[in-house]
Amino acid sequence: MNDDVTQAADALVAAFGEGRVDDYFAAFAPEATFVFHTTPGRIGSTAEYRELWDRWEREDGFRVVRCASTDQLVQRFGDTAVFSHRVRTDISTKAGDGSLDERETIVFEHRNGRWLAVHEHLSPAA
Repeated sequence: MNDDVTQAADALVAAFGEGRVDDYFAAFAPEATFVFHTTPGRIGSTAEYRELWDRWEREDGFRVVRCASTDQLVQRFGDTAVFSHRVRTDISTKAGDGSLDERETIVFEHRNGRWLAVHEHLSPAA
């Protein structure tokens, strides 16, 4: 059953959308990697992403206002699962408010009884 993966993904998305930054980052393995269309290159760890996030908050006033996930699909391969969905995120910065309409894939690995995100990839929605 994919319910446990869906629950892990829903918890990650909810933490992101509700601005619970510590809970959001706790959903990722320390060695997780990230590929975002809004940043150059691959982000090589959760700590590196957290540093970038903290800089966005400090320098840009970045804040997630809300996030909605639709068109969810879970594909499970043993202790690995791929979660893909469409995500709309409303944000606020010093420059003003905006919305991002994106497609996202999150790869989860089952570790010590829980599903941890080990890779996240975002691209603009077509």
